[in-house]
Order: sequence, then structure tokens, then C-alpha cells
Amino acid sequence: MNDYQSVEILLVEDSHADAEMTQRTLKKRGIVNDIAWVKDGVEALDYLRCEGSFTGRKNGNPRLVLLDLKMPRMDGLQVLKAMREDARTQWVPVVMMTSSREEGDLLKSYALGVNSYIVKPVDFEQFADTVAQVGMYWVLANQTPAQAR
Repeated sequence: MNDYQSVEILLVEDSHADAEMTQRTLKKRGIVNDIAWVKDGVEALDYLRCEGSFTGRKNGNPRLVLLDLKMPRMDGLQVLKAMREDARTQWVPVVMMTSSREEGDLLKSYALGVNSYIVKPVDFEQFADTVAQVGMYWVLANQTPAQAR
């Protein structure tokens, strides 16, 4: 891992079950070692900005943000908008992982600059396969502007 990064993935997910499955799948398949999990959008922005309970965190962006859409306090669209407006996080890849199949959510996500929009499968094996595929591409294959430096 490059020294400008503190974690490989920031997982923003209010469902404990989905967060646990995601983390377990990514680690079991050897895709990532370092995953930070926060439970809502406010925590996500605090993490990225090294504020609030993350004030002492070493600066550095994750290679990927897996972002849930429907969360308490601040939803995924608000987080995405704030990330894209901030020069420190504007290039961090964001994958919206949600149960929402609403076209409006999809369109708003892309309008705000999401890199990918994935509807979470209900079936456990399909969910695990989807998470693994997302991790393989975005963490192992994708290049970001920060990595090119």
C-alpha cells in the first residue's frame, strides 16, 4: 500500500450484517487487508476529513469508498456531493452499493459523480461474488490520479 493511503477501502454502511459480509468477503478472497467501516454519512466525512472522532487519524484517502445510499443522519448522495466538492477527495473512486433500484437514485448518483452504481443482490452468494468483483476491479486494477503521481 502506498504511504499516502491509510486504508484500502472505506466502507460506509449502516447495516451491520451487510458490513460484516462485505468485510469478510474482501478479506477472505485476499482482495484487501485494511478496511475502515463507518455507519453513516456524517462519520464518513469525519473520517475523510480527519475530524470528529477521527481527528488523530493519519491523513490519506482510501483507494475506494463503498457507499450505501439510504442511511440515517446523512445519506450517500449527500456524502458523494461533499466528496466531489472537496479537492482532497474529488478523485477518490466511489461505488454506490445499495438496495435501491429507483431510477432517480441512479440518475442523481451519476449526476454527482459516482464511479459505479451497484444494486446489492439479496442472495448471500451473489452478494459475496458482487463484492469480490467490485473489490478486484476498484482496488487491484483501477488506477486513480493519486496513484499516478
